[in-house]
Parts: sequence; structure tokens; C-alpha cells
Amino acid sequence: MRAWKRPEIPQLPGQSGAPWLHDTATAALIEARPNDIARLYVCGITPYDATHLGHAATYLAFDTLQRVWLDAGYRVHYAQNVTDVDDPLLERAAATGVDWVVLAESQVDLFRTDMEALGIIPPNDYVAVTDVIDEIADAVAQLWDAGLAYPVPVEPAAAGVAEPTEPAGSDIYFDIEAAQHATSWRLGDESNLDPEAMLTLFAERGGDPDRPGKRHVLDPLLWRSARPSEPSWDSRVGAGRPGWHIECSVIALKELGTDFTVQGGGSDLIFPHHDMSAGHAAALSGHPLAGVYSHTGMVAYQGEKMSKSLGNLVLVSKLRAAGTDPRAIRLALLDQHYRTDWEWTDAHLRDAESRLAAWTAAFGATGAAGTGNAGRVVDQLRAALAADLDTPAALAIVDAAATVGVDDPALVALAADALLGVAL
Repeated sequence: MRAWKRPEIPQLPGQSGAPWLHDTATAALIEARPNDIARLYVCGITPYDATHLGHAATYLAFDTLQRVWLDAGYRVHYAQNVTDVDDPLLERAAATGVDWVVLAESQVDLFRTDMEALGIIPPNDYVAVTDVIDEIADAVAQLWDAGLAYPVPVEPAAAGVAEPTEPAGSDIYFDIEAAQHATSWRLGDESNLDPEAMLTLFAERGGDPDRPGKRHVLDPLLWRSARPSEPSWDSRVGAGRPGWHIECSVIALKELGTDFTVQGGGSDLIFPHHDMSAGHAAALSGHPLAGVYSHTGMVAYQGEKMSKSLGNLVLVSKLRAAGTDPRAIRLALLDQHYRTDWEWTDAHLRDAESRLAAWTAAFGATGAAGTGNAGRVVDQLRAALAADLDTPAALAIVDAAATVGVDDPALVALAADALLGVAL
């Protein structure tokens, strides 16, 4: 699948070091130092209601990570999926009367446009789930053959079968207990949640703890057998479509291999998605999925977490259509630490526009030399970003430099572009 145009990223004199990131699995800072190539996987969108500021904040955080790696001299291999067939997408398509394929394609196009406008580095591998159905089905078959998956019969009524005596097939589930005996993976290793919290989140985030026939209430779906009026594909595990978590496991292993550097996404993916994805990957490969599990905070609006279900979305496309400079949107998001939960208000955008004007005056083409040392500003910027991507501290450093001026304004402008993605 086509991604979007890569922004020009200037090279600064000197070099930073590998960043330290907060790891959800250990609740500690870990140096995200690649052995050779920095390998990054960030979970992509389910294509409807794109692109809201929660999306943008997540992809901007991992764009910043890539910029730090690049500044440290590492090559980066970045993969991202598109969940272009899933229950929420199908439900939205049905509710709006739009074909699900058309809805997905239009929203992916909008997402590409927004990402390019914001100057987000695109993935090297941008992979639609519908393009890897065969690989996912093969992975499910591998888990089945290893005794790590099992069938759960579908009730005829649930399958839309008119005649109750007609067989309705079976869904395939991942056997958590068997996987824990067969691999080093343990449920909860990535999320650090107790069983009660896991059960609550599993039910809230697409799980089915009360499904009759499951061996463990938290066993996740690997393959949903074909239902009338739903998309399905023929495969070696029967006609149907993939479950959610196995999709990312297969795409990540296919594009990045095992033990890649960072698995990223929003904090709402910690459990069950990333925990289960790690379990599937360990069962398929015998290796851990990633070295660091990094998660961004949630963005609220009007007192509630910004979400598709609530409809309280602030869309990047609508801000741009109203004439907002994408650089200001970027600065507004960078002013919040990537791991914090926060609430968007119009004041964030006004502050960002004022900051952009001040930086442009100080370091743009007409910026005058001042008393500050530009080289020291660059060093401070690098140090702030290497310390768990502390973008608020980085913005404050440039603010201070803009107040007093520097001996080489062009160098600070270069750093703002290379490290923060804000061209002046």
C-alpha cells in the first residue's frame, strides 16, 4: 500500500545519542539503542473518522523518535498497518450506507494527506490487513498445528443461519494457557495489569469474555468464520477474516522480524492489543516481539477522551481547511509530553501560533543575531529529546533562545526542522 511523501529532513552538525524511552512492560526508562537498524512498528488506523488529534499526537510522537534516531546516525525501518477490515469499520459503513471498501479507501487517503501536511515521516512498509490475509491465515494454521488454537462453534442464530439445524462453522481462538506453557510469554507481561483490570479492558475493547465454549475468558479471537453479508476470504483455516491482534503480529514479524526495537501506539492499545500481539508473536516465532513497548497518552476534548464512539473529535483536516498552519498544529501537540493525558482547547492552538510567529521572527530568514550560543541550544535540544522525548522541554529551550537571540539563527532553524519537524 502507498504511504505518503517523505519530508526533507536536514542533517545537523554533530550527533545525538540513542534515546531513552519509558517502557510500559517494565515501567522503567530503557535505552532504545538499535544494534544496527532501528526497527519500529506503530499500530495504524482503523480507517474511519480520520485524522483526529489523538491520531496525530501518536504518530507525531513516533515521528519525533525517528528524528532522534536519524540524528544519532541510525537507519530506521518503520512499519505501520491499516486495519481496513474490522467490526467498527463495518458497523460505520452499514450505519452510513457506504460500502466498507469505499469508506476505508477514502479515509486512508485523508489520513495520508493529513500526515503529509503535518510533516510526519511515512512508514517504509505501509500494510493493509486485506493485503496479507493469506499470511495471517497461515499464521493461524501454524498456531492450530502447534496446539495453541482451538475452535469455538458459532451458534446458528449468531451466524445469521435461517434454519437452526444447519451447521454454522467455528471461530478460532488463541489458547492463552497453552501458549504460556509453550513459550516464555506471560499474559500481562506487556501491560502490568491485574486480572480484574484485564477482564474489564478486554470487555471494553472488543473482547468477548462471556463467549460460550472458550477455554479462558481472555482468549482472543484469531479467525472469525464467514457470516452472511460480511466480507470473508477463503483460506486454509476456512472462509472468514482475521481477528484484531493476530494482524499486527503477522505484519510486524513479516516486515521487521523478531525482537525489533520499539512497539508503539496509544495507551488504549496496551491491553489487550499489544499484550495479545506479543503473545501471538512469541508463539509464532519463539522470540519476544519488541525490546521496548512505548505508548502515548490520550487526548480529551470537552471533558471526555477524544474518541470515535463519543464523536468529540477535532480533525486535522478541518483545522487545515479553516486555514490553520500545520506547523502550528504540530507545535500545539509537541507542547504536551507524549505520555501524558491532556485536554485540547482552542488556547493550545493560539499559543502554538504565537510560538511559531516568535520562532520565525527570531530564526527565520530575517532573524538577527543575538547573545545566545546556537551550538549550545542544539546540544540542549538533543539532550531533552533523548530523555524520553521531552518535547515540552525542547520547545522551552527554543523559546528561551528566541527571547535573547543567538549567534547563528540559521543553525537553530535547522535544528527546529530536523528534530522537531518545524521548518522556519
